[in-house]
Amino acid sequence: MRRERLALAVLLIATGALYLWRLGDSGWANAYYSAAAQAGATSWKAWFFGSSDASNAITVDKTPASLWVMGLSARLFGVNAWSILVPQALMGVGSVWLLHATVRRWFSPAAALIAGAVLALTPVAVLMFRFNNPDALLVLLMVAGAYCVTRAVEKASPFWLALAGVAVGFGFLTKMLQAFLVLPAFALVYLLAAPASTGRKLLHLAGAFGAMVVAGGWWIAAVELTPDRPYIGGSQTNSVLELTLGYNGFGRLTGDEVGSVGGGRGWGSAGWSRLLGAEMGSQIAWLLPAAVVLLVAGLWLAKGRARTALALWGGWLVVTAGVFSFMNGIIHSYYTVALAPAIAAVVGIAATELWDRRSEPVAAAVLSGSVALSALQCYVLINELSTPVAVLVLMTGLIAAVGLVLSMRWAIPVALIAALLGPTTYSFATVTTPHTGALPVAGPSNGRMGGMGGGLLDATTPDAEVVTLLQDNADSYRWAAATIGSNNAAGLQLASGQPVMALGGFNGTDPAPTLEQFQELVRSGQIHYYVAAGRMMQGESGSDAAHDIAAWVAENYTATTVAGATLYELDAS
Repeated sequence: MRRERLALAVLLIATGALYLWRLGDSGWANAYYSAAAQAGATSWKAWFFGSSDASNAITVDKTPASLWVMGLSARLFGVNAWSILVPQALMGVGSVWLLHATVRRWFSPAAALIAGAVLALTPVAVLMFRFNNPDALLVLLMVAGAYCVTRAVEKASPFWLALAGVAVGFGFLTKMLQAFLVLPAFALVYLLAAPASTGRKLLHLAGAFGAMVVAGGWWIAAVELTPDRPYIGGSQTNSVLELTLGYNGFGRLTGDEVGSVGGGRGWGSAGWSRLLGAEMGSQIAWLLPAAVVLLVAGLWLAKGRARTALALWGGWLVVTAGVFSFMNGIIHSYYTVALAPAIAAVVGIAATELWDRRSEPVAAAVLSGSVALSALQCYVLINELSTPVAVLVLMTGLIAAVGLVLSMRWAIPVALIAALLGPTTYSFATVTTPHTGALPVAGPSNGRMGGMGGGLLDATTPDAEVVTLLQDNADSYRWAAATIGSNNAAGLQLASGQPVMALGGFNGTDPAPTLEQFQELVRSGQIHYYVAAGRMMQGESGSDAAHDIAAWVAENYTATTVAGATLYELDAS
């Protein structure tokens, strides 16, 4: 027991060190969310609704649970890169710990440690647990849900099943409908495996569904029933329900998203090969093929709790992978972090189960083949780095595969090295690379994928002269400035510390404010400057209000160039 606790402590300390090392290099990371955290640290109203600015013009285009964590941290420790990013790293450590605890309840310490290590070293997990997108909290809550379902299945516990519903409900408040991708596996496993009558289990599931609705729905109700609130970013009708079902919901599946900046931009064509392609493969696919092989073999050979656990994690893996593979709307490579816990659990559980049955030729062959397959996959993915690690991974994997067929114990550590050396190398490259912007990418790249319209995906850093202008007499105005697009506004707001209105929301296509509303705000002296947005790209659909405002300002006010930026002082007189 002491050795087991020591091994877990080493895993968690190493994970924390990996996620915290050079964390401040990424600065504001995703300035879009950092600006909202800054707003929440200043205004409780902005904190509750997830507003982009402290004067509450418009919200971010997600539910705000992750912003609640960052906003509270910024209130306690000041608005800086560390106060915003450290909570994400701690969520990563928590996710590894919870995954370990979940697997360990039913399986050996080895299975739990392997699962935890695989999650900790998956490149996209290293990326997102060092970044301030909502995905870190989403993963933590989904793993918490799986832990609760595992506890619920043991004794048909409605309490633990309801807690799973609460976890998924708060997952909805983190990233909306993506949290629901685990529900089919959770419900089916409980229905099939819990030791109770079908009627009782259906009643328990209904109760868990109610708990989920309450946990995720109270905020939706508060938003819909509050008249004096910021505009709901990402919607065309100022409705969080529209945002949930449209832009962040079924629109992601069909590609019919109002305000979308275009489909097929950098996320590959729909199909199973998407997860193995150049865009997503290096993020998540290191052990994905091996996990699929181990899952199928494990479900076939295993019995009892092993089969139940593989159905739980395998269902999570298959449903999520299927949706990510075939959705036609906006999808980015970092979304695949939601697959990492499922892959890690399947690998840890199935590999140790097959090793225990290594005397059976089929089990030994599958175990050997999965190690060889993972080595080949890692070789393909890491070969782009042009390092000797690629060849070392391949040779080590093939040697381990031979040893596993012969049931040699020395093959176990060799197989682990072969499976983890590739993603570990990529993860260290991720840690040593600063990551900024809306589309971060794990690995030895420049840390982001951009190029879609200047300030649409990346916040600009204004010159000191511009910052001074925004700060001058700022207390006399509700907003120091207005500009098209949330990232443009975020750069100005983070630099100046003053509220900046993001016209049109994230990509400038939300009808907030309308031209008439903006004109009234100017007449009443609430906005000091309009800052031209430069190369701001307009979406393929949605409102033109922000661009109408830009045209009106240019026609009625005098432009001033300051350090390369074009500003208009909005004189109310």
